[in-house]
Amino acid sequence: MSAEEMETSASVSNGARPEYEEKEDTLRPEDLSEILAAGTKEVHEKAENTQFVKDFLRGRIRKELFKLGAVALYYTYTAMEEEIERNKDHPHFAPLYFPAELHRHEALARDLEYFYGPDWQSQVSCSQATQRYVDRIHQVGQEDPVLLVAHAYTRYMGDLSGGQVLKKVAQRAMKLPPTGEGLEFYQFDAIHSAKAFKQLYRSRMNELELDMEIKRRLVDEAVKAFQFNMEVFEELEEIGKTIQEDVLDAGMPVHGAVGGDISKCPYYTAKMAASGGTAYACQLAMAVLRHPTGQVLFATWFAALAGLAAWYLM
Repeated sequence: MSAEEMETSASVSNGARPEYEEKEDTLRPEDLSEILAAGTKEVHEKAENTQFVKDFLRGRIRKELFKLGAVALYYTYTAMEEEIERNKDHPHFAPLYFPAELHRHEALARDLEYFYGPDWQSQVSCSQATQRYVDRIHQVGQEDPVLLVAHAYTRYMGDLSGGQVLKKVAQRAMKLPPTGEGLEFYQFDAIHSAKAFKQLYRSRMNELELDMEIKRRLVDEAVKAFQFNMEVFEELEEIGKTIQEDVLDAGMPVHGAVGGDISKCPYYTAKMAASGGTAYACQLAMAVLRHPTGQVLFATWFAALAGLAAWYLM
């Protein structure tokens, strides 16, 4: 571990908010982060194409389904973070242990209290698809802890990559308070730069002493994690068919009509905006200007989105 990373680790253990410096990524094909990205690309794109995700990204949200999605996340993160705590000293996971920065189950509990009230725990239950996901996480944590790396990578890196964009979509569609109630899951208060933290996390992953066989097993497990998430999305879609509820529309899509490429990915949205993608900017502008109130709000919204994207990537 480098001197700089030791200093960062010390600040975390002492309870101080760590400062993460952005560095130039020097990645190699054999790096775990690269192997995982390549090995999950196909299933990642399939996950993005589920109807639940596409509707969310268009800003078309059913509040009841959003609440049930938060319930599924609560059980998923509770299981994952229980196993992370169990294995926090395991040599293949200890370098990735960032509870103050990443853990989400307490934030999700506050979101559920907002939506369901103080007795929320008596009103929610773990769905069948979520239970299968939870069972796999517990199995991995107890029998093969190195595979927890795949689950943490799949969830936390995705949350950091697109969370703020999704937060804005949900906040607008459901007219939630601007102070963040109901959306604490998406807020990482202990991370001041998502991009810099992700660079640190990837570097820690790439420094793990793993042979190629374990790396291949981690790819297989990450693919399973995406599949579990897709099963949860599909379950929510089926539940949605039985709910008589108006769709809450944010009034415009997060990005243009979805096709068959990676630009649909919620984790890709901010990057497209910040990288100067002119097609993306034009689609966003046209969508806003077609909205009845869009002409008035265009300047404010676009400036906020640009600032948000810069927050991810600067």
